[in-house]
Amino acid sequence: MAQSVVPDARVVYADNDPLVLKYAERLMRSSAEGRTTYMEADVNDPQALLTAPELAEVLDLSRPVAPSLNALMHFVTDAQDPYGIVRRLLDALPSGSALALSHCTPDFDPATWQKVTDIYTSAGTPVQFRSQEDVARFFDGLELLDPGVTVGHRWRPDAPEGDAPTDAEVSLWTGVGIKP
Repeated sequence: MAQSVVPDARVVYADNDPLVLKYAERLMRSSAEGRTTYMEADVNDPQALLTAPELAEVLDLSRPVAPSLNALMHFVTDAQDPYGIVRRLLDALPSGSALALSHCTPDFDPATWQKVTDIYTSAGTPVQFRSQEDVARFFDGLELLDPGVTVGHRWRPDAPEGDAPTDAEVSLWTGVGIKP
């Protein structure tokens, strides 16, 4: 996706599910000008992710990079220290790096999201959906880009307002922050 906008972009896809990585490998190809790799890693171990040889082959961590933690951090419960994980990732990156993050929320439809939580929990996958205030904490210390932490379809929308889904249908807080 990034290479459709910036053909020479360097992209590292990381997931802790090998099946997801195989699927991504088949769907996403690198442009001739850029570099793309796929690696098995767990966000719960940011140090291992940051020091992985696959990452070092593609990204120069002395230059700004943009971790994209989309629809990910709600799979990291408070007991796993999600804010500390993001902080450790960002601490390793230089000034000018950008954090893009989206996070499911119960703010608009608590009953439905409680059912979603119950389904994941009963399947053995802990989740923790967070409020706008809680999601904003991931951006502490960063320069938050306008319009701040907002519902995904309202973050610099392309579609006319009448075509947009409702906030409850989206139920996803989104933001981008730049490391000073």
